[in-house]
Parts: sequence; C-alpha cells; structure tokens
Amino acid sequence: MEHGLESNILDLPGNIKTDLTSTLQDIGSSFLKQGKALERLAQSFVEKQYREALRICLSTRGHLIVIGMGKSGHVGRKISATLASTGTPSFFLHPAEASHGDLGMVTADDTLLIISYSGETQEIVQLLPSLKAFGNRVIAVTGAKNSTLGRAADVVLEIPVGEEVCPNNLVPTTSILVTVAIGDALAISLMSLRDFHAQDFARNHPGGSLGRRLLQKVEDVMLTGSVPVVETDMILLELAAEMAGGPAGVAVVVDDKHMPIGIVTKGQLAVALRVTRRVREVTAKQCMSAEFSVISKDVIVDIAEKRMRDDEVKFLVVVDDDGRYTGLYKHDDV
Repeated sequence: MEHGLESNILDLPGNIKTDLTSTLQDIGSSFLKQGKALERLAQSFVEKQYREALRICLSTRGHLIVIGMGKSGHVGRKISATLASTGTPSFFLHPAEASHGDLGMVTADDTLLIISYSGETQEIVQLLPSLKAFGNRVIAVTGAKNSTLGRAADVVLEIPVGEEVCPNNLVPTTSILVTVAIGDALAISLMSLRDFHAQDFARNHPGGSLGRRLLQKVEDVMLTGSVPVVETDMILLELAAEMAGGPAGVAVVVDDKHMPIGIVTKGQLAVALRVTRRVREVTAKQCMSAEFSVISKDVIVDIAEKRMRDDEVKFLVVVDDDGRYTGLYKHDDV
C-alpha cells in the first residue's frame, strides 16, 4: 500500500517524532469497520419497516420534516436537502428552536423524520408529547427501538451499530455513516416510486451545470452569427476570408434551400490552400466534407453532449424542424 510519504516518521511540534505505521493501519481499519457496518445494514434491515416508512412518506400531503440534535442534526440537514432536491418536499427543524416557537412550522399534513441514535435526546423527548398531540406521524431513525423515541414512533428504522469506530466508542462516527445511508436509501427509493427523473432533478438545480445540461435546449447555447455559412460555389479565396479569425473554426456549406450539405474545418481549408494554387477556381463544394453530425435545435443539451460522445465529434450542425441550418453546437460554448 502506498501512502504518499517518503517516511513513516512524522515530525510534530516540539521536536516530537512519532511512527505513523500504526496510525496508517488504524486508518485502513476504520475504512474496513465502517464498510462492514454498511454491509450489516444491508443484511439486517427490516423490509416491513421500510415499506411502511415509504408508504407514510408517499401519503404525506405536506412536508417530511427532519429533526435531529447535534451530529444527528447535521446529518438531518443533509438528509432533508437530499429529499427536497429529489422530489420529496422537506425542511429541517432544530428541536431546541422548535421548543421556542418554531413548532408553529409544523402542520397537520406533515410527517416527522426524527433522528436520535440513543432515542433519548432530551430536546427531542421534550417535543414528543406535543408532536403526538398534533397527530403527526413519526418515523424514527434510532439505534434503540425500545427507547422513548422508538416507542412514540409509528415506524422505526433501526441503526444497527453496536460500536463506533472511535477508539473510545464515544464520538458518533459509524452510527452517523449508517444514518446517512438510511436517509439516502429513503430518498432514492422515493425518487423511484415518484418516477422522478433527471429532468425533474434539474428543475431543482437551475443554477448548476447539471441544470443547464438537462433544461437548456441546443438553440439556447448554439453559435449563430459567428459561424460562416457559405454556398457551394463560393471560391476558396473568399472562403478563406470568411473563415479568417472566426471563433467557430468551421464553415457550414448550404444549398439553395439553406439545407446543410457539408462543412469545411480550418484544417481542411489549410490543406486545400497548400495543395492548390487555383484559389479563384476551387469551390467550397470541392473541398468540403459531406460527413458531419446533425442535431435538432429543440434537443436538450444533455442529449447533444451524448451525441457528440457517440459520434466522436467536436461540434454538431443544428437544424430547424424543416432541416434548414440554424446554428452550430460546440461543447466549449455550453
């Protein structure tokens, strides 16, 4: 195993030196132990409980409100964000703030996903009577199904972790990893059950590159005016002038109906200029390539990117519904 270190001896402040050998072994052991914890979860989860949890989530008319304290709260925020971005309306509610007025954010249509490894977190236990009085359904994610939280819940998704990877068995580590996995499993399952696709995901991420790829159409990002569009009888000398300094690096040859019939790249132009002196006689049609990839202007960018990969090309000639040339799509311009 390579650790990227020239020596296992690490210099620490105060001229203290320590041997990293055992520490590096601890790192590897930590990875293995956490991996085994996830494997145990996959082998031991109770299908009936997850089926009921999914049923409750799908029948929820309001939000799936995630509650957690401390490290569980940090995980809860992540789970809530994942749910909200994948088709399940959700927000995080801090239990301490809930006790001081934020409980008013909870409506009768909401379901509560409450996270507490011990099931006895004070701030959460104090909330339970009010939450149960409201009549909201509760899904508990806990390591103790017989705890106060477990007994109050409508369904329990158990965290099957008997020991943390922390050498003192104190710091929430393995239990946190398993909790994240449970939250992700719920979100992914709900995505599938709701028939939530990539385009739906993109609508919740309009500012990211994924959103642009899945929401924008080719016509929104294609090159137009900067691409030379020439007729078949344009002579080589004029073609060279048209393409000089152009950012696209390609000219599109069209027929009298403005249908694309060929392309001339800068490379093809350079070859033509080298092999002939008849620059006033050779035409665009004689030096163009009739092999090029075409795509409709209404196609989304993600499909255009796939077409470019499949065809192994650097650009696509864009046409309208009647097959007339309308622009050029290049990956670098997205």
